[in-house]
Amino acid sequence: MKDKIKTFLFLHILLFIYSMAGICSKLAAAEKFLSFKFIMLYGILLFIMFFYAVMWKHVLKRMELVTAYANKSVTIIWGLIWGLLLFNEKISVYEILGIVIIIFGVYLVVTGEEKV
Repeated sequence: MKDKIKTFLFLHILLFIYSMAGICSKLAAAEKFLSFKFIMLYGILLFIMFFYAVMWKHVLKRMELVTAYANKSVTIIWGLIWGLLLFNEKISVYEILGIVIIIFGVYLVVTGEEKV
């Protein structure tokens, strides 16, 4: 049980890092094409994606794909949080409802019993 909790914690830290790729992408899109800042931000983006891909394989060694992939939907929540905090975007009632549905869906997948 303790190992399973560590794996979930590792997965969610990894998904948090993965969500930062969206920040780099959005910031880079605001820069002039091939400027230093553009290249730097896309370099960070590529590093994040490479790191994520390697670590995702380690997660899948310890967790079923269906469970790991269901948890990946929390990156949508991180996207809303980043939009609010960094880009002054507004969060609507519908987006909050979507967050609740996502969390409930992840809960159902994670706690559901596997049928053999």
